Formats: sequence, C-alpha cells, structure tokens
Amino acid sequence: MLNYSQTLTEQISVQDLQMKEVKPIMKLIVRGKKREFISAVGKSLNILLPTESNTSTQSDKLTAVWLSPDEWMIYSNEPVDENTNNYETEELLNNNISKLNLGAITDVTDQFVMINLKGNKIYELFQAGSPFNFNNFQNKKGAVTQTILNKIDIIVHNQDKNLVNLFVRRSFSQHLFSWMNDAASRL
Repeated sequence: MLNYSQTLTEQISVQDLQMKEVKPIMKLIVRGKKREFISAVGKSLNILLPTESNTSTQSDKLTAVWLSPDEWMIYSNEPVDENTNNYETEELLNNNISKLNLGAITDVTDQFVMINLKGNKIYELFQAGSPFNFNNFQNKKGAVTQTILNKIDIIVHNQDKNLVNLFVRRSFSQHLFSWMNDAASRL
C-alpha cells in the first residue's frame, strides 16, 4: 500500500481567491471506444460518460470529465479513505470493463493532485499564465479543458461560477501552487 502524503500543505487565500488541495480524491482514467464500453460504465457506476468534447457529467458520488474521444477521468466528489488504495469504483470497472476486454481502467489517484479554487479572480489568475482563452469557458458550468499554466500541463473543470477544480501532475504541483500564490498576490 502506498502512503498518501499531501503535496500542498497549506491553504492560500489571496485577493478574493482561495486555493487548496482536496485530498485524497480517487481518480481513474477510463479508455474505450465501443458502444458496449460506454453502456457498461453507465450501468456499473450509474453515471453517463460525457460524449461531447470538453464537457462533464456528475452523479451524487462521482464526476466524469471528457479528455478525448476515447478517454475520460472519473473522480470521487468526496475524499476517500486515505488508509487504502483499493477503491470500490475501480474494482467494479475492472470486473465489468477490463476483464471483458471492453476498455482499460487506470488508477491515477497518486499521479494527479486536485486543487480547488474559489473566488472572483480565478480566470484572471489563469489568464496570467495560460494561452487558453477562458472567456467562454468561465460561463459554462461543467466545462473541461486541458491546457498549460505557467508551462505546466493541467486539466481545468469548471464546477460553477467562481469554483474550479484543477488537476496537475504531482511532480509539478508544488511549483504550480507556488506560482499561483505569487501570481494571485499581484492581481
């Protein structure tokens, strides 16, 4: 069993912007192309995978974000038990998808850090370090994009007005968090 250690030990509040790591959140990458794959995921988890690009779907326990035509990230809406690396969702998908050769399931819980951002200055912060135009994105609840921020690959999920979940690889998370803290203090 891996020992989970929180990458970002602090919560930052700067200029009407709050940033904190939400941990531990289960994150799975699911890949498949067949209609049977999408149907099996829906029946297994009681959630429909979004089929429109850059969108998401949500149930009471899980959120699915579109990453490519045959790839999605599914993450838990609430923190999970940090004393185990066995997730009921992963086991269910392995039994109903992988073992039937419908698709692939990969646990990326320890690979990605989820940073929750709240406040009016989220998109000003993003525009300070990203080439992506967030003008339309910020008004679309449930929108998802993969872009770069301060030369670091990120996934941004627009939860609601002034509420965003940002996913970054663990190895870049401290650097990105430091940059965001510094950039937010200048907004």
